[in-house]
Amino acid sequence: MHVVITEFMDEAAVASLAARFDVSYDATLVDRPMELKALLADADAVVVRNKTQVDAELLAAAPRLKVVGRLGVGLDNVDMLGCKARSIEVIPATGANALAVAEYVIGTAMLLLRGVYASTDTVAEGAWPRAALSDGREIAGKTLGVVGFGSIGRLAGRLARSLGMSVAGFDSQIRADAPIWHEQLAIPMALDDVLRTADVVTLHVPLTAETRGLLGGVKLALMKPDAILINTARGGVVDEVALAAALKSGKLGGAALDVFEDEPLPAGSPLAGCPNLILTPHVAGVTRESNVRVSTLIADKVAAALTL
Repeated sequence: MHVVITEFMDEAAVASLAARFDVSYDATLVDRPMELKALLADADAVVVRNKTQVDAELLAAAPRLKVVGRLGVGLDNVDMLGCKARSIEVIPATGANALAVAEYVIGTAMLLLRGVYASTDTVAEGAWPRAALSDGREIAGKTLGVVGFGSIGRLAGRLARSLGMSVAGFDSQIRADAPIWHEQLAIPMALDDVLRTADVVTLHVPLTAETRGLLGGVKLALMKPDAILINTARGGVVDEVALAAALKSGKLGGAALDVFEDEPLPAGSPLAGCPNLILTPHVAGVTRESNVRVSTLIADKVAAALTL
């Protein structure tokens, strides 16, 4: 059987697949569509990250395809209906990168609340902006608002509580009287109430018709003027123009974005030049450790699916 891997994967996991199957692996294969299509002609499984679009065109190029392994959890780059129509099994790496994302949330929240870590060049040049940088905030005693209370959101909440934060959450799929809220020591709220209450809001929802543009100008205006917004979910969930306007006008305290409507972020983005903004290239869930966990999980599950 033939397994095609289109983006970077832990070498040990690749080797485990290669010991059992014919494997074509190149971390840059996603950038060479003609070569990828040629390899897919006899592929039984394809392993992708978020850049590879498992769309109708790719599926048509892979007539033997039985399994799609996703090195991550989001499935908006996979044609789920197309896969279902052909009985192709889609396997995400659920939970394997949760800790990496949760740590990113807490780390960026602390950076933005404190507001002192961009002073290296100034201090190195002999300046001493101590007074200007003495108004930072501690994370203890603040409220984390979790929008999307799945495994990653819950873990972010647990880390936050360990630092003295309280947790409020919203999830359209979880009833307010569900036991999980009590078990996780979190207070269920309506979305608008979470936005009004939280000092830090973190997003953990999939990109769907319902969540696209979920945080636009109206919702952002509900947040405290010194609140922090963190998005590690999907770029389309946040209106980037509205967010830029809120940051530039001082109506929002700061933001960290790891995901964007268009990736890479195009030149001339309204986000350019915004104050108190951290931008990272879709790496919140990618660490040395999480790459091993994600890759190993997908290698094992793809192998099991192919040998049923």
